Amino acid sequence: MTTRVIIVDDQAMVRAGFAALLAAQSDIDVVGEAPDGAQGVELSRRTHPDVVLMDVRMPEMDGLEAARRLLTPPPGVTHRPRVLMLTTFDVDDYVYEALRAGASGFLLKDAPPADLIAAVRVVASGDALLAPSVTRRLIADFARQRPAARGKPALRLKALTERETEVLTLVARGRSNAEIAETLVLAEQTVKTHVSRVLTKLDLRDRAQAVVFAYESGLVAPGE
Repeated sequence: MTTRVIIVDDQAMVRAGFAALLAAQSDIDVVGEAPDGAQGVELSRRTHPDVVLMDVRMPEMDGLEAARRLLTPPPGVTHRPRVLMLTTFDVDDYVYEALRAGASGFLLKDAPPADLIAAVRVVASGDALLAPSVTRRLIADFARQRPAARGKPALRLKALTERETEVLTLVARGRSNAEIAETLVLAEQTVKTHVSRVLTKLDLRDRAQAVVFAYESGLVAPGE
């Protein structure tokens, strides 16, 4: 199955470089490019990509607003692509907000080519790009700046079983399904089932939103 990708970045050389790299992969098809968020949203509506590589800082409309529009479409628009944010360290707050909006993760723009290719495949598969330690650290940093939520988010945790709560805690700490299985002495398929149930019960789209929820509800504290 071929993954359809569009690249939204205001730097033409970046778009060209990413497009050439991804198009060389037999399982990835680059179906378009856009220089700003507004054109990126329009392009996505027209081409229906599986994954949108979205720069954070752009003229006209930044990547955060574009991600919101793609992931919370207006009535009548059913297509919602996976959004992978492209960023640098100086725009981390935007990335955190993008994760809250439903983005499936982020990648540093100077990451090795192999990481970019792998990231597209991970996000296209329906998972979230949360393995790099920098992701966990940045989410924790922003959770530290925002007090744990009181009320509704914390109350929603009561819908989970004890085992599901354990699994969510480990997901929030950036553990893979295999690592969670080893820690809890479970089959990896059982872990996948627990993760799926957690997402369903908490009405979360993917692991990225699960991590944000875990911090904001106070289930996981920064620095643990």
